[in-house]
Amino acid sequence: MNDILPDEAELWERFDDAVRDWLRAYGYRPIRMPIVEPTPLFARAIGEVTDIVEKEMYSFVDALNGEALTLRPEGTASCVRAVLQHSLLHGGPQRLWYAGPMFRHERPQKGRYRQFHQFGVEAFGYAGPDIDAEQIAMCARLWDELALSGIQLEINTLGSAEERLRHRAELIAYLENNRGALDADAQRRLQSNPLRILDSKNPRMQEVIEGAPKLMDFLGEASQEHFGGVQALLKEACIPYRINPRLVRGLDYYNLTVFEWVTDKLGAQGTVCAGGRYDGLIEQLGGKATQACGFAMGVERLVALMKEEHGAVTGQAAQSAPDIYVVHQGELALPSAFRTAEALRGAGYDVLFHCGGGSFKSQMKRADMSGAQIAVIIGDDEATEGSATLKYMREDAPQKRIPQDQLADVIGNYLIGDDNDGDL
Repeated sequence: MNDILPDEAELWERFDDAVRDWLRAYGYRPIRMPIVEPTPLFARAIGEVTDIVEKEMYSFVDALNGEALTLRPEGTASCVRAVLQHSLLHGGPQRLWYAGPMFRHERPQKGRYRQFHQFGVEAFGYAGPDIDAEQIAMCARLWDELALSGIQLEINTLGSAEERLRHRAELIAYLENNRGALDADAQRRLQSNPLRILDSKNPRMQEVIEGAPKLMDFLGEASQEHFGGVQALLKEACIPYRINPRLVRGLDYYNLTVFEWVTDKLGAQGTVCAGGRYDGLIEQLGGKATQACGFAMGVERLVALMKEEHGAVTGQAAQSAPDIYVVHQGELALPSAFRTAEALRGAGYDVLFHCGGGSFKSQMKRADMSGAQIAVIIGDDEATEGSATLKYMREDAPQKRIPQDQLADVIGNYLIGDDNDGDL
């Protein structure tokens, strides 16, 4: 778990703003869920034999009432719980998004921490392949808006629960016949979660994995038609993709479409966004059968990719420059300057008021470093007559003393370029 210091936090703010605008453009509305949920929620939703539940969750017992609680390792289960608890689907299909920290006890890697942050997107009540394709297309648009390149799309289909059961039986039989080639983790999963064995990165197992029965060969007509519909719409939107039959995702609730956006610029952990369809989860958690599809983006990884591709401005220059820097010198000047700064903020300007004292020269140096367009200078003389001196910080123009009650209008004319003769 790590701190996010101001230089990087400001990059996060820009990322967050872009993502919120993008989500609004697609009709998604925000929802906020608790960070702590009952442990059984995740065991039921994610799957008791998944790595997340078995190895990675931060769980504890509430000392006051003995309830088993967990810091949320992902957002979908919490979002579904909230949708059910508050009967949101009674109003029809829902497009929702959420953001915030998630927690998993896994080995930290580049862009991957034990406290990490996600934007999650969930759509409830949409049955066709169009919502699957739209969510994938959403991501493609965001990468364009963030000017990120080299993010590749991989897709697969997991079919229906019945199709996966038939494939599972064949897969277990095949892996049993090749038990000697399986590592300890794969042997442990053989009966409980054999599909996850296909996602192993162990090089010694790749030959066995390549020869395993393919889920695609077990798909019925409806599943094939759904997957074909997703692909047709992706082609319509000119979004390139690769079908990866080994893409199974690490959570048990997925069915039909699954997808990942991956890059080779972040080391071994190259997935920056992933998701898919989970039509059975709402019923599994006690609601009526409802189609659902969603995905989550890792903020740390995408911000790291932004820095990798575009570099990062650091230090004072990384800050958003204020419109105005207020400089003051003298006992009478301080209250007058303080009042003026507040009045200018009330007029809608970003104002940095100098605090901490210092000489006039040092204050002007800080005004220049701030990136402000204008310095408002108030000394005892200005305070006595109710005026202020304006100094252009980014061009060579004469200073001018202005009545304080005219500052907002004069500065506004300058900032919008209406000061034609340069005379304030």
